[in-house]
Amino acid sequence: MNALFIRLEWKQMLRSRWMQLVAALFVLIFAAISLIQQIALPDVESFTRQTASYLNLLLLLLPLFILTIGSMGVASDLESGWFSLLKTYPMTVAQYIVGKYVALLLSFFMILILAFSVVLTMSGFAGQLGLPPVFVGVAFMTVFIFAALAVLCGVMAKSRLHALALSLVVWAFALLLLSYVLMAVGTLVAGHILQKLTIVMIHLNPAEWIRFGYFIFSGQSSVLGPSFYSFTNFYSSVSGFIVYAVVTMFWIASPLVLAQFFLNRRGRQV
Repeated sequence: MNALFIRLEWKQMLRSRWMQLVAALFVLIFAAISLIQQIALPDVESFTRQTASYLNLLLLLLPLFILTIGSMGVASDLESGWFSLLKTYPMTVAQYIVGKYVALLLSFFMILILAFSVVLTMSGFAGQLGLPPVFVGVAFMTVFIFAALAVLCGVMAKSRLHALALSLVVWAFALLLLSYVLMAVGTLVAGHILQKLTIVMIHLNPAEWIRFGYFIFSGQSSVLGPSFYSFTNFYSSVSGFIVYAVVTMFWIASPLVLAQFFLNRRGRQV
C-alpha cells in the first residue's frame, strides 16, 4: 500500500504545473550561471565566484521551492479531506508521512538531475566541468533536510494558505533573518562570544549547516577564517565527519517524527 501511495503522490507532483514551472526555472537559472561564468572566468581549482553562485542559488531557491510545494501538498490533503479518506485504507500515519516525504524527494531529485545534466553538457562543450562532486552531494542533502521540514510545515498548517505563509517564514528565518540577527548581535558583544554564537547558529540553522558542510567536505574551511581553526579542524577529522552525519540525520529525522506526532494528535482532536 505504501509503495502504491508513493507512486501515486509522485505522479501527481510530476503532473503539477507548479512543479513543472519550478523545474524549468531552476534549470534555466543554473544553465545561465554556468554559461555566463564559464565564458567570463578561467578554469581554477578553488572556491570561485562560479562555485559561490551555484551554492548561493542552491541555498536560496531550492529550500524555497521545496518548503512551499511540499507544505502546500500536505496541507491540501488535510484541508480537502483526502487524508481522512486515506485513513480508511490500511495505512498508518507514519506511512503517510514517509510516502509524502519520499514522493517529494523523488520529484526534486529529478529536478536536480535535470539541472545538473544541462550544466554538465554545457560544461563539456566549453571544455571544463563546472560542478564539483561535493556540490552535487550537498544539493541532494539540501533536498533531504528541507523536504522533511516541508512535511512538518504542512502538518502544522490549517490550510494551504497557512502552509504557504508558514513555509515562507521558515525560509526567511533560515536564509535571511538569523544571519542578520547574528550580525546585529556581533556589534554588541565581544569577539569570542560572537564566535561561540556563530558556532551555535551553524548547528541550529539548517541552511548554514549545509553551507558549512560544503566548505568542510570541499577542503575550503579556510573561508571561515583563522578564528574558527579549531572548530573546522575537528569537523575535518574522521570524528567530525561522524558528528556531521549524526547532526544531519537529526535534521532529517526530527521534523518527520514531529510531523507524525502532530498529525496523530490532530487526528484524535477531529
